[in-house]
Amino acid sequence: MKKYDLSAFAAGLVFGLGLLLSGMANPHKVLAFLDLFGAWDPSLGLVMAGAIAVGLPVFQLTRRRTLSLLGAPMQLPRRRDIDRPLVIGSLLFGIGWGLAGFCPGPAIVASGAGALKAIVFTAAMLAGMGLFQLAGRRG
Repeated sequence: MKKYDLSAFAAGLVFGLGLLLSGMANPHKVLAFLDLFGAWDPSLGLVMAGAIAVGLPVFQLTRRRTLSLLGAPMQLPRRRDIDRPLVIGSLLFGIGWGLAGFCPGPAIVASGAGALKAIVFTAAMLAGMGLFQLAGRRG
């Protein structure tokens, strides 16, 4: 096993545990956060704010680096424009999140726990990704 594999495993494990501990893998909690005019639960907003507070300084630091801590080249996105595919993708993401209460990371975590709704969501997400790849090859 390469050092990159081990670090990717560790990062995924910490991410998954964080999703479970914060409640983001629970679609009922997510839907309560999105229900502004009903039984609104603001706790996920605090989780997101905490993630931004931790991640923002790290991203600022990585902009000045050419190599990661493990020696791999840094591969951060350079595009900053807002185009039609970004807007459409964002709308689809938001609609899916609001309907199912899952986004990709929490859906995979909940699928691993055997939640049927998450398994169906993950299968639909993978099918959509496959369709996107096919459309990109034709276009």
